[in-house]
Amino acid sequence: MSDEAVAALLRTDEPLVVIEAPAGCGKTFQGAGYAREIAGAFRAGRLLILTHTHAACGVFAERTAGAGNRVEIRTIDALIAQVATTYHRALDLPANPSVWAYQNGGEGFGIMASRVAALLHAQPMIPQALARRYPVIICDEHQDSTLDQHAVVMSLHQAGAMLRIFGDPWQRIFGRKSDAAARADRVRWDALKAQGASASLDYPHRWDTGCPELGRWVLCARQSLEEGRPIDLTANIPASLRILAGTNTASSRTFYRLSDQQGRSVRQAAQRPGQTMILANNSLVRPLSAFWNRSIPIWEGHTREALASLVTRMREAQGNREALAEGMIEFVGSIASGFSESSHGRLLLREVREGCTRTTGGKPGSIRTVARCIVDDASHTGVAAALGTIRKLVEERANGFEEVRVDHRAEFREAIRLGDFTSADEGYSAIARQRSHRRPAPPSRVLCSIHKAKGLECDNAVVMACDRAGFSGTIYSRCKLYVALSRARTSLTLVLPETGSSPLFRVE
Repeated sequence: MSDEAVAALLRTDEPLVVIEAPAGCGKTFQGAGYAREIAGAFRAGRLLILTHTHAACGVFAERTAGAGNRVEIRTIDALIAQVATTYHRALDLPANPSVWAYQNGGEGFGIMASRVAALLHAQPMIPQALARRYPVIICDEHQDSTLDQHAVVMSLHQAGAMLRIFGDPWQRIFGRKSDAAARADRVRWDALKAQGASASLDYPHRWDTGCPELGRWVLCARQSLEEGRPIDLTANIPASLRILAGTNTASSRTFYRLSDQQGRSVRQAAQRPGQTMILANNSLVRPLSAFWNRSIPIWEGHTREALASLVTRMREAQGNREALAEGMIEFVGSIASGFSESSHGRLLLREVREGCTRTTGGKPGSIRTVARCIVDDASHTGVAAALGTIRKLVEERANGFEEVRVDHRAEFREAIRLGDFTSADEGYSAIARQRSHRRPAPPSRVLCSIHKAKGLECDNAVVMACDRAGFSGTIYSRCKLYVALSRARTSLTLVLPETGSSPLFRVE
């Protein structure tokens, strides 16, 4: 459907409009343009834009800057948390459910969404009040919504809010990973389109200022993935698409090593002019950081899984020195290399148990200075002080810390900042809120997981490693690969092993 026809459909009086939009085909342009125009006509209330990532919030904020406070932008989780905070007693949730939700690996968000969805269904006056506040709602990347998140949005729609939904089933990389779940989600997406007016965007605008040929190739690749065929790398390759050999010879999954020749080629691919993102599966990001000698920062995005776990431990272990030390050791080991239970943790725990009574120097002495912080203050402030001491020891290359390298630098800094607040929960909430308002952007060269690249675009992308382990033949892997392929505007580099490449590619 033409861009003009989609724009016209959005501006009709249809209560529900669903737009299927492949990556880079103008979804944000259409949504932001509609938001700016419609919000200016409101006599009361605001237009609400709901996204699934903070990166997308930032993009919409840039493109609706002229609308002022008539447009409100937030994640769907943030909207649910707002309702949960207001009605936390009725929902049997803590007074600050946003912090609580991060416990247990973020499982609280699902619980919170389920309870809020049930509340809105049982108490129609609540969605009616929200619909008056937000008479028009734009839902971005709706294919990533859970059943409960979708139920929350539809409750507002049934209460009178107009919905404009954008999504792409082939960018579904959050949620359940099985093929059965993916197929069920597709059935629900098709059913949603049938409930209202629907249309599709099909022109690759993202590549107009980069390489249009690459944009057309990405759309063809999407069609191949959708039809269950491998992407053909043997013919009709655009000039800006490079295919490099890269066979990982490391014996451990925590390392990534290439031959000298292959390593030089891959490193050169990351030196192109403009912003470059090196995209990989979650488990490969830290090994790739070591491969580049940590010269390329890791893009940490908005979520802080390790920090959330540390905050939970700080709360539960208040006054328990050994438990606090164990939580800190686990945290540092998850965001830094060269620091583990065997290399530092056991000795640190012994020092905590014994009250730092020994007087030896060297590495034990360095570790003792860390342990002393927790011995003297068995609270979140003591842990924060210990982390600050570790940072100083790492910077000074002190005894025992010469090989420690912090990979997730922002997360480490934020953990140290927790000591500035009266409680770890208060600190986590404030820091997360500040991060949301800042909406930071990736640097010019960055290592990034494919999941955290969702909603972002760049000049150049290097996708590593395109092997069977990273991209199998499942629908989930097809979606994940498509997200990776569609980030770059100008040039795309694929790094494939000489044997065992992903079945999603045809290489001969």
